Amino acid sequence: MDVFSDESKQGKKDLHNETVKDVSFDDLVWKQYTGENELELVTDLIDQELSEPYSVFTYRYFISQWPQLCFMVLHEEKCIGTIVCKMDVHRGQQFRGYIAMLVVDKPYRKHKLGSKLVCKAIEVMISEGVEEVMLEAEISNRAALSLYENLGFIRDKRLHRYYLSGQDAYRLKLLLPNPNHYTYEFEPEKHFPNVELETMADIADKNFDVNDYSFGKQVK
Repeated sequence: MDVFSDESKQGKKDLHNETVKDVSFDDLVWKQYTGENELELVTDLIDQELSEPYSVFTYRYFISQWPQLCFMVLHEEKCIGTIVCKMDVHRGQQFRGYIAMLVVDKPYRKHKLGSKLVCKAIEVMISEGVEEVMLEAEISNRAALSLYENLGFIRDKRLHRYYLSGQDAYRLKLLLPNPNHYTYEFEPEKHFPNVELETMADIADKNFDVNDYSFGKQVK
């Protein structure tokens, strides 16, 4: 039984939607998924924020096989953002990465945490030789579309009635450098000599277009 009145529940909802304005990046902990003991941190946040329901078997399908592509960001030991991905060979040809879930807790949005999570996952994909990254986003989710397009994704296809709600989706694609021809080394100091960047993910904090960055220099 729900012990909260409608007024109390509305107050809780308003509090949850209130943006945290003074969060310090020094207070955040970024980490890769390390084991089953962290599964609930991921599932609780995703179930809270995403419109599509997922079973625990769906989570395990992704996270058990590709734990290196699941990242979390924690604030005061609470998971406030997470990304879940996979990578495999598509139709026997391209080695493709796929972003299955990306969530940032509502009060912590507008701090580019989602962009940084995406970049961390893409950084691993590049190191594994992925050639392109795909995902789907609701056509009405302007924030998600803006986030991905600012990182260089393009709209590849419109998928009609893709979600259980009947909502259409856009399939988005990001083409990565061809790993069959080159290996890629991250050299932020060469591309941005006047900006302190420690990893590719920091590009998101500086509002750079990852597509312009080209993911490092080409080395034969």
